[in-house]
Amino acid sequence: MEHKFIHDRDIVMFSFQPWDTEIGSNFKDMALELAKRNRVLFVNRALDRRSRLRDKNDPKVFARLASIQNGEGELTEVSKNIWVHNPRTIVESINWVPVATVHDALNKMNNKRIADEIKKAVQRLNFKNVLLINDNDFTRGFYLKEMLGCKEYIFYIRDYMLAVDFFKRHGARLESGVMKKADLVVANSSYLADYSRQFNKNSFDIGQGCDLTPFLAENLPMPDDLKAIRKPVIGYVGFISEVRLDEKVLIHLAKNNPEHQVVLVGPVDDFFQKSELNKLENVHFLGRRNPATLPAYISHFDICINPQMFNEVTAGNYPRKVDEYLAMGKPVVATATKAMDMFAPYTFLCKTKEDYAAHVNNILQHPEQFNSLDQQMKRREFAKTHTWENSIGLMGDAFYELIINN
Repeated sequence: MEHKFIHDRDIVMFSFQPWDTEIGSNFKDMALELAKRNRVLFVNRALDRRSRLRDKNDPKVFARLASIQNGEGELTEVSKNIWVHNPRTIVESINWVPVATVHDALNKMNNKRIADEIKKAVQRLNFKNVLLINDNDFTRGFYLKEMLGCKEYIFYIRDYMLAVDFFKRHGARLESGVMKKADLVVANSSYLADYSRQFNKNSFDIGQGCDLTPFLAENLPMPDDLKAIRKPVIGYVGFISEVRLDEKVLIHLAKNNPEHQVVLVGPVDDFFQKSELNKLENVHFLGRRNPATLPAYISHFDICINPQMFNEVTAGNYPRKVDEYLAMGKPVVATATKAMDMFAPYTFLCKTKEDYAAHVNNILQHPEQFNSLDQQMKRREFAKTHTWENSIGLMGDAFYELIINN
C-alpha cells in the first residue's frame, strides 16, 4: 500500500522520554523516520523541582542543569534534520496538589515556561507553520497547542498512563481534555485507538515500528554468562517488574521442568529482587545488559517468553520485544492480550501458567512440528513488516485525510 507521508513540514515533537534515554523509545524512532522528509525539533522533558533535588546524581539531570545554567546542549543537531532541545527552565512539581483548579493554574504556569523556551528554539531554527506532536504527555503538554500557536496538533498515545498511580489524581480529566483538543490522535495499538475514540473520533491505530537491523544478524557468539548455563534455555529480555511480569508463570515454568533453565536478562525491580525465583537453581537473573548485546542473548535462547501480567497497564501495550524475538526466528510463548492478536499465527499464546508449560514442552519435544526452518523463516518475514516507515506512513494517511483535506 502506498502511503502519503507528512513532508516538507517543521515539526515540534514534545517528548515524554528524553533523547538520551537508556531504553528503546518509540518517539525517538518516530523522530528519525519523520526527519527523512521534514525538519524536527525534539523537545526533551524539562527538569522539575523534585527531580532536581532527588536525582541530583543522574547524568540526565546534569545535562538539563548545564543547559539551564550556561546554555550547554540547549539546542543540538543530533542527526540530519533533527535538533534536540533542552528547555532552559525548571518546572514546579505539582502532582501532589489535591485541588483541581489550583493544580491547573500551576500547570498552566509550567506549560508557559516550557512554551516560552520552545518558541526561542523555533525562532532560532526559523521553523514556520509548525506541526506539534505530543508524546503521551497530557500534563506538561496540556496548553501547548494554544501557547505555541500551532495550527495542527497530533496526540500520540502508546501506554495507558491512567493505570499508573502517579497519574490517578489528575490524569483522567487532563488526558481526555488534551485528546479533545487534538486534531488527530494516533495510537500504537488497536486497544488504545479504541480507548481514545471515546474522547476524539479522529483516533487511529498506526501500529508500531521496530528497528530490527541488530536482530537480523546470524551466528552471534554466545555471551560469556550464558556459557555456564545448561540447555534448554527459556529466555526473557526486558524490564523485570511486578507491574509487567507474572511471577506465578515464571515459578511454574521453573518448577514444572527443573531441567529447563529460565534466563531473565534486564533490570530487576524490588519485588523480583525478593521473589521466590531467586531461590530456584534453574532461574538465572543476569541483570541489565548493554542493548547492543541483547541480540546475542536472544540468538542463544531455545524459546523466548513474554509472561505479561494482564492488567490495565499491559492490556494495550504493543509487545515490541516479540518483534525482536520473531526477527531472530525464535519460537515465542506469550500471554494472550488484544495487542497480541495480530501475532497469533506466529506465536504460542497463553491464558494460564499451565498453557505456558504445555507450549514450552511441545516446542522442545516436537521441534519438527513447532520450530521447523520454514516456521523460523515465516517468523522473520512477519517481523520485518513492522517498520517505522509503515507506522509513520499510516499517520500521514490519517493526517492528510482528516486535517489537510478538511
